Amino acid sequence: MVDATPVVRLEGVKKAYGVGSPVEVEVLHGIDLELKRGEFVALTGPSGSGKSTLLNIIGLLDRPTSGRLFIEGRETSGLNDTELTKLRGHSIGFIFQSHCLISAFTALENVMMPQLAAVEFPNEAIRSRSAELLIQVDLTRWQDNLSGNMSGGQQQRVAIARALAMNPALILADEPTGNLDTKTADTVIELMRKVNLKEGTTFLIVTHNMGIAHRCDRILEVVDGQIVKASTKV
Repeated sequence: MVDATPVVRLEGVKKAYGVGSPVEVEVLHGIDLELKRGEFVALTGPSGSGKSTLLNIIGLLDRPTSGRLFIEGRETSGLNDTELTKLRGHSIGFIFQSHCLISAFTALENVMMPQLAAVEFPNEAIRSRSAELLIQVDLTRWQDNLSGNMSGGQQQRVAIARALAMNPALILADEPTGNLDTKTADTVIELMRKVNLKEGTTFLIVTHNMGIAHRCDRILEVVDGQIVKASTKV
């Protein structure tokens, strides 16, 4: 039986900075949002619209000022920092525009990192899992290459494999093709879509590229801290 619990649910989420001070600024104004299992969703909007703040809150990197956030049905407001870190590590994978790989580590070692952090010691199962993920992103031949010596497209594929390491329900991708040429960007999006369809992983992709956005199942547009439009691809 398919679990119908949304991977992400936000109820009236607001975020303000400088709370209680004369310079208090509210960045998010009561966001309501659900992401279902297996969705492939684009998050668009102009610079300064609140996209990054929203992504940080969903990724448990920041806390909302008010409202409620649920990850796989678990309400997060009462969790301490250790509990949030554990939930983030097991339920959420991240893909960043700048890759955020450790250049002195090999591709395989970079993919192993989230698993090593979770279990605190290396073992053959972690190495095997990481090698399998590199097969999925077609990087077996380069698994022992230092990530700093790889092309931008190869580095982003390593980042995708790393994001999948803990088999998360949700992957947050922040401008994942922003530093790539058109052909390489197309390959990266195709790979992400392949993972989405094969594994049922939910993707939320922040992008300014409307060509990429229109390849997603749904487009959410954020303007001035509010979701002003949500469209579904026909």
